[in-house]
Amino acid sequence: MRLRIGITGQPGFVGTYLYNALGLNLDKYERIPFEDIFFSDEVKLRSFVRQCDVIVHLAAMNRHPDPQVIYATNLRLVRLLIAAMEAEKVTPHVLFSSSTQEERDNEYGKSKREGRQLLEEWAQRNGTSFTGMVVPNVYGPFGRPNYNSFIATFCYKLTHGEKPQVLQDSKVRLIYVGSLAEHIISKINEVAELKEPRVERDEVPYDFEKTVTEILSLFETYKSLYFERGFIPFLKDRNEVNLFNTFRCYIDVAKYFPVKLEAHADPRGVFVETIKLGVGGQVSFSTTVPGVTRGNHYHTRKIERFTVIRGKARIQLRKIGTDKVYNFDLDGSLPSYVDMPIWYTHNITNTGKEELYTQFWISEWYDPGDGDTYFAPCDRNENYKVK
Repeated sequence: MRLRIGITGQPGFVGTYLYNALGLNLDKYERIPFEDIFFSDEVKLRSFVRQCDVIVHLAAMNRHPDPQVIYATNLRLVRLLIAAMEAEKVTPHVLFSSSTQEERDNEYGKSKREGRQLLEEWAQRNGTSFTGMVVPNVYGPFGRPNYNSFIATFCYKLTHGEKPQVLQDSKVRLIYVGSLAEHIISKINEVAELKEPRVERDEVPYDFEKTVTEILSLFETYKSLYFERGFIPFLKDRNEVNLFNTFRCYIDVAKYFPVKLEAHADPRGVFVETIKLGVGGQVSFSTTVPGVTRGNHYHTRKIERFTVIRGKARIQLRKIGTDKVYNFDLDGSLPSYVDMPIWYTHNITNTGKEELYTQFWISEWYDPGDGDTYFAPCDRNENYKVK
C-alpha cells in the first residue's frame, strides 16, 4: 500500500523539489495535492489532512518588512494545521521544517521554534509520530532570488547583467535541496517502519560550509568560464556539481540557447570545437533519420550538451511540473549547441531531409546505473517513470 504524502507549501522552493522527488517513485508514494488557498478554506484543509498518512509542513513566510507579520503568519499556519487534524481526528506523521535560526533572537527564528514545539505537543497528546527538522541554509535550482537564499540572488544577478554584493561575509552551513529531499524521504520511510510512535528533534546535517565570498567567487568563475565562454569548469566534488547546476538554472534558456560555435574553414574543410572541459565525462555521437525523435527524458544531477554538426534539428526543453515548451532550431551548417538544465525533460528531432549528426557530452559524476535518467515527454505533463 502506497504512503499518502501531502506537502504544505508544495508550490514553494523546497516543496516543489520534494514533490517532484516523490514523483520518481509513484509505486511507493501517492502525492496528495496541496494549494496555499487551503489555509484560507477550512473545508479544503480538513479534506487535505484527512487524506494524508504523512504531512510535510513546509509552508511559511521567510521575509516581510514587518518581522511581527512573519512571526504571526508562521504560528497561524501551524495552529490551522493542528486544528484541522484535531477536527478530523487524524494523526498523520508530521514532519516540520524548522531552521537553525531557532536559537537566534529574531521573529522568524522564534516562529520556527514555537511552531515546532506546538506540533511536538500535539503529537505527544495524540500518540503519533512527529519529526521536528532543524534545517541549515538550503540552496538549489529554482529558488526565488531575494527571498529563499543569497545563492539564488547571486546566481540570478550574475546571469542577468547585475553585480551581486556581499553585505556580510561569514561562514555559512549549506544543504542542497536534493540532499534535504533525500533526508525527508528517508525519515518518512524510517518512521513508517516503526511499531511505536516517535517524537524527535532532528538536526539535519549540512553538506558543506563556506564563506559567502568563497561561494560568490565560485559563481563568478562559472559566469566567466561557462556563461560567457561555454567552458565546463573543473568541479572538484559533488557540492561543486550541485552549485554549478544551481547556477545554470538561473540562465534564461530562451535567450541564451542555442549557442553558436566558431567554425574554422580552410581548403581541407571545417574544424569546430564543440566543448572544452575542466571535468570528465562521456562524448558520443548519433545519426538520426528524418522525422525521428530521440530523448524525452530528464536528469536530476548530470550535465549534458547536444551539438548539431550536420543536418537540421529541433531541440525541445520543458521544466518538469510545467507546460511551457522551449523550441530551439539548429542547423549543422552553422554548428551550435544547447545544454540541458537539470529537471528539464528534453528531446531532439531530425527536422531536415538528410541524416542528422549530433554529438553528445554528458558528465559522469555518479555511477551510470544510479537512476539519474527519467522518462517524461516534452509535449505534455505525465507521471514520471524510470527509463
